[in-house]
Amino acid sequence: MDAAAAAFYRVYGSFRPSSGVPDAGGRARLAPVLSARLNGLLAAAAEADLRLHARMAAAPPLLEGDLFSSHFEGATSWSLAPCGGEPVRCVATMTFVPHSQGAKPVTWKDTLYLVRDGGGWRVDDVGYDAALAWGNSGRLGQMLAAAIRMAAP
Repeated sequence: MDAAAAAFYRVYGSFRPSSGVPDAGGRARLAPVLSARLNGLLAAAAEADLRLHARMAAAPPLLEGDLFSSHFEGATSWSLAPCGGEPVRCVATMTFVPHSQGAKPVTWKDTLYLVRDGGGWRVDDVGYDAALAWGNSGRLGQMLAAAIRMAAP
């Protein structure tokens, strides 16, 4: 479980900066570390975004900012506590260091929810635990499902 969470964050770290639903190439890089359910939601959200823009070309993306952490701009570093519990989860202490000189780092905790999928552990959801005024709340799966519903035909 710990190795699966660490593998997810290695891939996540390659998405700097991260913004919105990953494109097909990004989803392919994430696919080995995400559950089939979460991979399916990401693909459906990408399709929903395309449908929306086919109807309204000037519409903003359905989802913007970093989807895999509470902070809109994502994390610049993280550390993982050992995974465990039921449902299986792993708490990550996340930090974002702003680029502007003298700005203080922002630190928060998010939760990865893992499932056994495809013969190994995979990330099935991300819990946005920070309650940041400028970030995500709830869970990634809920946010993706809401975006998919918003762009329904």
